[in-house]
Amino acid sequence: MSDTRFSKPLIYMLIGSALILGLSLGIRHAFGLYLVPMSSEFGWGHNVFSLAIAMQNLVWGAVQPITGAFADKYGSKIVVAVGGALYCIGLLLMSVSSTGLLLNLSVGLILGLALSATSFPILLSAVGRAAHPEKRSLAMGIASAAGSFGQFIMLPSTLLLLQNFGWSAALVVSAILVALIVPLAWMLKAPMYVAPNIIGQVTKPSLGFKQILVIAKNHQPFWFLGLGFLVCGFQVVFIGIHLPGYLIDHGFNATTGTIFLALVGLFNIVGTYTAGWLGGKYSKPKLLMGLYGLRGIVIIGFLALPLSTWTIYTFGIIMGLLWLSTVPLTNGIVANMFGVKYLSMLSGIIFFTHQVGSFFGGWLGGVNHDMTGNYNLVWIVSIVLSVVGVLVHFFVNEKAVIHD
Repeated sequence: MSDTRFSKPLIYMLIGSALILGLSLGIRHAFGLYLVPMSSEFGWGHNVFSLAIAMQNLVWGAVQPITGAFADKYGSKIVVAVGGALYCIGLLLMSVSSTGLLLNLSVGLILGLALSATSFPILLSAVGRAAHPEKRSLAMGIASAAGSFGQFIMLPSTLLLLQNFGWSAALVVSAILVALIVPLAWMLKAPMYVAPNIIGQVTKPSLGFKQILVIAKNHQPFWFLGLGFLVCGFQVVFIGIHLPGYLIDHGFNATTGTIFLALVGLFNIVGTYTAGWLGGKYSKPKLLMGLYGLRGIVIIGFLALPLSTWTIYTFGIIMGLLWLSTVPLTNGIVANMFGVKYLSMLSGIIFFTHQVGSFFGGWLGGVNHDMTGNYNLVWIVSIVLSVVGVLVHFFVNEKAVIHD
């Protein structure tokens, strides 16, 4: 029987990945809190900030396969360290952004590039390569869950900074914190797991970069998986960026929106860990079908019930359980399909579809609000997309196309 325990280098990598994801995604998760104060100070409609966030997601997704290919070739720690430096620069520039052009340069371009190097596709691929195949989904779930704790911590911290020092100072403090990613990147040095040789087993020659891309391009379940991830991106970015503004429109203060997002981050810890654990025992496509279906039901319930503090926080708790639970399952399916040698690149391709959804979720939310004064149309689109998320995973399977 093979030893499936986590090695010490993998444990160090899990700790490093969790801290990096906590900083990277925790700070990004709080961007929605800047929409109202920045828009009010400079007289922008919601569309200006929304477009910058939408551009960030599109840039992030577009360069993710390239960033992933660099990580596969040169190692994750170099890519993550460069991303941490870019993240710091982007936040500092955002802190002095007084025009839509500067906001798109800082929030859209620079932070989009930084996030492609410091978020799930790079970190979870590094963890997935180092973990035993039987424990891969669990290891990814642990890294995702621990990283989610950063979202829970950063939201109330950011709100306190905004209330006491203003949005510009809050961004400078965030830049100082995110600079810690650079030294933390050197914890990402666990070696790739190599299956023990079995006597008499014939070793197949390793496939090259171009061969892998051709196989992925022609594998239909791979693209159906990407379409499902597009649904995820649309929903989480729309809710993450626009729900605080939606609540302000309905008479609630900024604290209510912050607590909502903090609850999402807190219960996301439980959700991602549980998804990773379940993904090691049950069909990942079927679990994803359940997640997307539940999201649609929960959104319908939130909109149908009278809006109150109780319903808002309950929505935050349930959405938190479903929030990024898709990530370890989706990355786990890619690893099962194609192995781990080019996992960063292939996960990056799938992640691009997520970010296309994120672009439209962030941007259309602002457009809908500026044109109508509400978010009704985008809520309806979110519900319809949940149905799409369920249906497309009927055509996804975990069958190995390429073996490790």
